This record gives sequence, C-alpha cells and structure tokens, in this order.
Amino acid sequence: MENTMVFEEPMTAEKCSGHLSSVEDAIYVIGGKWKLKIIIALHENGNIRFNELQRIVAGISARVLSNELKDLELNGFVKRVVHAEQMPVVVEYISTDYSRTLKPVIMALSEWGRKHKKNIREDLF
Repeated sequence: MENTMVFEEPMTAEKCSGHLSSVEDAIYVIGGKWKLKIIIALHENGNIRFNELQRIVAGISARVLSNELKDLELNGFVKRVVHAEQMPVVVEYISTDYSRTLKPVIMALSEWGRKHKKNIREDLF
C-alpha cells in the first residue's frame, strides 16, 4: 500500500500550512470521543430526546452529553427543539442540514477505519 498523497500542483510551505490549519479547525469542531457518535446517532434516528440519545450513545454521561450537545449546537450541527405546548415540556435534538455535509467525511473515515483494522489484523497474524 502506497502512503503518498497526490496533489495537482507542488505543495508549498504556505499551502501546507493552510491545509494543516484547515484540518486543525475541523478536528477542533468534530474531534473528541463523542461528537461524531452523537452526529451519527442523530442522522440515523431523526428527532430524538436527550435520554434516548444517551442510551444510543453508550457510555456517555448525562453531563458530557449535555456539554457536547451545546457545543454541537453552537457550531450549527444540532438544533434543539423545545415543545413547550406539551406537559411536561419535551425537548428534542435534530441534526441540521449543515451536519449532513459531514456525511462524505464520516463515510471516508469509516472506510479508512475498516481498511486500517484489516491491515492491523493482517500484520499481527
């Protein structure tokens, strides 16, 4: 397997720095243990209440889920919908159109992860 990236034109230090900065920004927004798991759960389940989301994202505490949802909402990936007309008040979380722009990234990461796991197993056994 070849580990080189092919660019259309030579990589300058300035372009390299720009790419690194962009990747750093992306990782800052969606990085960490839980954010992509939450985004994927919302994509797959549609409108979902907090407790149900916590059950789906196994292992996450209520406090961490709350903080991650606030962060995802600030960055435009999640919308919090409050149904105040119901008693008790119902709060649902939904993924935004903007969060769906991550689908190609998630699919590429999934494919890469599958290949990586296969390579590791082949190297070990």
